[in-house]
Amino acid sequence: MLVKIIIAIIIGVMLGQIVPGFVVRTMNTFVGLFDQLLRFLIPLIIVGLVTPAIADVGERAGKMLLITVVVAYAFTVFSGLFAYCFSTALFPSFLDAGGMAQLEGKSMEFLPYFEIKIPPLADVMTALVVSFMLGLGIAVFKSPTLKSGFDELKDIVVNTIEKVVIPILPFYIFGLFLDITAVGKVASVLSAFVAIVIIIFTMTLVLLLLQYSLAGIIIHRNPLPLLRNMLPAYFTALGTSSSAATIPVTLKRAISNGVSESVAGFVVPLCATIHLSGSTLKITSCAVGLMILLGMPFSFPMFLGFVMMLGVTMVAAPGVPGGAIMAALGVLSGVLGFDSQQQAMMITLYIAMDSFGTACNVTGDGAIALIIDKLHRSNLARMKKDDQAHTGTEQE
Repeated sequence: MLVKIIIAIIIGVMLGQIVPGFVVRTMNTFVGLFDQLLRFLIPLIIVGLVTPAIADVGERAGKMLLITVVVAYAFTVFSGLFAYCFSTALFPSFLDAGGMAQLEGKSMEFLPYFEIKIPPLADVMTALVVSFMLGLGIAVFKSPTLKSGFDELKDIVVNTIEKVVIPILPFYIFGLFLDITAVGKVASVLSAFVAIVIIIFTMTLVLLLLQYSLAGIIIHRNPLPLLRNMLPAYFTALGTSSSAATIPVTLKRAISNGVSESVAGFVVPLCATIHLSGSTLKITSCAVGLMILLGMPFSFPMFLGFVMMLGVTMVAAPGVPGGAIMAALGVLSGVLGFDSQQQAMMITLYIAMDSFGTACNVTGDGAIALIIDKLHRSNLARMKKDDQAHTGTEQE
């Protein structure tokens, strides 16, 4: 999809300088229809993906699972807050605040020929609350019928994304950049996108250093060799853009770092599903960058709620074609107020550096595995000590 989107941007920029106005208006009509379709689908995407994802995690009970989920969620939330602080400190120096404000909505010069409204069945926050309630309810009450029904709904939603949204997305982005070029703002948009991508790539490297520094402190080892040993997993993820496809390499490198095979075999596949620090970092940073460019007001409390909600929503991301950004659309809309055009810009930015986020995710899985292994060994040692003390008491 990255190649298709790059081609769509290039063609949109080239044609936007020469095509007559009626062509731009025709494409804006198509873009408007897709906007409405996307607005309609977002609540269904949330309910169809988040509900079974929460139910799946809830059904796999166990102390190690709970600890791993808590650590993965803490890593994910930290990455989002780190991204917010880093972005708000750096982006104002590189981005033109309010420089893309003219792009909010459609240009008055190229209005669509007609519009068709497709009201969603529920708003985004309603869909999120319903998903959490049903997902937790299915997990607590062991409801196989509901679970089966939502698994089937997930299949329908995933197929809709695969067969409808993803194939149309490059044409949508083509129409977006055709309009931006015709309005005369393409140079500022592309230069801003390049600056955001470079800064976010740097952030992913800093985040990994912080994650392995924490792991090194907990296990009392130098973090740099631990991180260096995970580089094969990092570069494999760069090539595959898939956490699942990188699991064998991540597993092998985690074990070579000293993680026991039993712990690595549990933590690495689980974290490939629930730990998306790199994706959260990218989404948060892109959101901050776009809000600065569009002159949209934001605050730390707003992004704190956004990041905490995003951390939960990311559990559904591995089941979504197009990655975490598709699962995050509802939170972007419900918490930050992003409209369809802003969501399209988010998708474009996110996919442009998709492999960087995946590489950060899987490499961070190794840090979590080190922490869980240390906690597991400490727990075993404590249990062994308690057993020995109990045995000594019985002998007395």
